[in-house]
Amino acid sequence: MKKIAILGSTGSIGTQTLEIVRSHPDDLTVTALAANTNIEQMEAQIREFAPAYAAMADENAARILQQKVADLPVKVYGGIEGLIELTQIPQVEMVVTAIVGMIGLRPTIAAIQAGKDIALANKETLVTAGHIIMPLVKKHGVRLLPVDSEHSAIFQSLGGEKREDVAKIILTASGGPFRGMKTAELQKVTASAALCHPTWKMGAKITIDSATLVNKGLEVIEARWLFDIEASQIEVVVHPQSIIHSMVEFVDGAVIAQLGLPDMKLPIKYALFYPKRKALPMGGVDFAAWSALTFMPPDAVTFRGLSLAYEALAAGGSMPTVFNAANEKVVSLFLSDKIGFLQIYDMIAGAMACHRVIESPTIEEILETEVMTHQYVMRSMR
Repeated sequence: MKKIAILGSTGSIGTQTLEIVRSHPDDLTVTALAANTNIEQMEAQIREFAPAYAAMADENAARILQQKVADLPVKVYGGIEGLIELTQIPQVEMVVTAIVGMIGLRPTIAAIQAGKDIALANKETLVTAGHIIMPLVKKHGVRLLPVDSEHSAIFQSLGGEKREDVAKIILTASGGPFRGMKTAELQKVTASAALCHPTWKMGAKITIDSATLVNKGLEVIEARWLFDIEASQIEVVVHPQSIIHSMVEFVDGAVIAQLGLPDMKLPIKYALFYPKRKALPMGGVDFAAWSALTFMPPDAVTFRGLSLAYEALAAGGSMPTVFNAANEKVVSLFLSDKIGFLQIYDMIAGAMACHRVIESPTIEEILETEVMTHQYVMRSMR
């Protein structure tokens, strides 16, 4: 029986993780749950899964939650310190980091330092602090298992292979809801249209990131750290059917790919049960039903999120933090109908252009850079 903590339990990855727990009551148990502000959903999860501990990043939400579950034997923590404390609970064996944003950085570090295995769904952790996280993983001898479908695919494709035999990693992208459009057509696209992803069901922020190709850019940066590979060895290819989740090309020209239906429960379950595999009721791919699997290069000129990510990775240091933090803020503005779709790129580029790179930033410098970037974005709105 594996005891897990889920950071971000009310979000898309968190709720799907709980679906897996629900279907495997003899294999998994929830020791701790954490979310940001969704009190109602958190209360329902506590009553169903009976964790011994819970936390809300929002301290006021934590106080309200404590009152609502006062009849239950659950200890409720509040604030970022509460999230950190949750990851260090002795009973917890694995922490699923599904919380969105850089708020997940310090709790993830605390979990690694406490010797917990990590099921990583929080991109920001490696994007902003890969130079800190990966040495910590090695030092403390924990497993860092990717939950992103693309990185899980690469992880599986690398199984049993020597890293020096890898020629390149090929990340696949669906192309998002606006695939094939040009800049003029993107002038007036709406947030509601951007949220209509053609193949994946995801949270709002990551769905917008998919539409801009920023998400694929974040995955490029994450892959650089996760697999210890150079940016020049990471290629992106658009694959609209989302059946091939990513590939690895080796020095002899062989390519190994991981395929499956576009369902996030597949990589989540793989991380939870690694190295074992558990059956999924959805079954496998019916290849006879597909007339073709198609591939094309990404349009990184129109969808500048990908090219901006490569620029951030090339600059190194604190620049990926600026790329990530600026995107977080501008996506929230776009979802609130305060800026247009193409302004997302302009505002990220502007934040990067005025940033002075810190070569090897500390956690404190990373968090300070995030704040300063958010401030830049809000000033640029005036």
